[in-house]
Amino acid sequence: MRTRQAVVVMAALAVLGTSACSVGPAGSAGHPTPSARRSLRAGLLTQDRLPQGFELLSAQVDSTTTGAPHQPASTDSLAQMPCSELGVESFMTVHAPPLEDVAVGLQRNPPDETDDGWFGQESLDRYAPGRSAEVMAAVRAAAQRCASFTSTLAGGTQVQETASVTAAGVAADDGLVLRIVSAYPGEADPFVTETGFVREGDVILMVQQVVAQKPSSGVTTVLAPAVAAYRAAAAG
Repeated sequence: MRTRQAVVVMAALAVLGTSACSVGPAGSAGHPTPSARRSLRAGLLTQDRLPQGFELLSAQVDSTTTGAPHQPASTDSLAQMPCSELGVESFMTVHAPPLEDVAVGLQRNPPDETDDGWFGQESLDRYAPGRSAEVMAAVRAAAQRCASFTSTLAGGTQVQETASVTAAGVAADDGLVLRIVSAYPGEADPFVTETGFVREGDVILMVQQVVAQKPSSGVTTVLAPAVAAYRAAAAG
């Protein structure tokens, strides 16, 4: 059990660790000023707004970031990207680069050795006017295109995967939960990755759970408080 927990922790740190790249000087064409970045960062969850049992992951990694994208942008759009990239890695900032991105790591510690806990992150991506609605539509289209697919690992192992979309359950301009189920050879239980998306104007809020064999309701539990935190900051 502790071995599996260690694997999940390493996966969380790997995902959150990709969030440290800036793409240009503040205030340059297409990039927000420092004051604008601070304003978006203020919309991230804070400890006092997290559901009971959850906490910020900042003790393990400095995962609060500004600047987009996390990784170099790809020439492939969401409509063209390989289905395998719908998984753990942050495909949004690579295939649908925002103007601005901030993120913070989250976790729920396991209450006992039968529970793997929960690891993930919240991110806020700001797009040019009108672009966020296009991106949400593209995410839905990608999930439909990748409803069933096969990924091949570096060693040649083939993983059978499915993608599906359900309602986010949060009143907003738009919302969905993307669920990726990955069946590995020899594993009785599949691995699951979930990402909740909520669009508020030109900002897309995401809560992502890193891959787990025992998925909990962490994404849907955190999504509503995350939206409330963002709205409170925007109103202030």
